[in-house]
Amino acid sequence: MEFHHLGVACTDLDAEEAAFAPLGYERERDDFTDPLQGIQGRFLVGGGPRLELLVALPGSNVLASWLARGTKVYHQAYQVPNLGESTALLHARRARTVSEPKPAVAFDGRQVTFLVLPNLLLIELIEAPLRTGLVRDHGV
Repeated sequence: MEFHHLGVACTDLDAEEAAFAPLGYERERDDFTDPLQGIQGRFLVGGGPRLELLVALPGSNVLASWLARGTKVYHQAYQVPNLGESTALLHARRARTVSEPKPAVAFDGRQVTFLVLPNLLLIELIEAPLRTGLVRDHGV
C-alpha cells in the first residue's frame, strides 16, 4: 500500500485552501465533482502530505457527521495494486467495509472503497492505475 492523501471535510473549498496556503499548500489540479459519492473536491500539495479537500454536494449528507463533530481530517487514503486483495487482507485483520467499491471521478474512474480499521480509523483504498512498460506512474 502506498500513502496517497489525507481527506479533509469542509464547507467551503476556497476558504479551506486559503487556510492551508500559509503552510505552503497550493492547488494540484482542477476541482472534481463526483455525484456518485456526493462530493466536490480539490487536491492540495505543498508543505506536508497531499490533502483532498471535500465538500458535500447539495442534498448529500456524506460529510455531515464529521463536520457536526468538528472533525476536519477524517480519512487516510492508500493506493493499492489490487483492490480485492488489499480489502481481503484488511478484512482478515478485522477491518470492515463501510462503502463498497465504486468508480471515482477523482481517479479517472478507478475503483475506491472505504474501510474502518479496528481502531476506528477510516481508510480509503484507491485502485492503482494500470502500469505499462517500466515507467512508474507518479500521478494521481
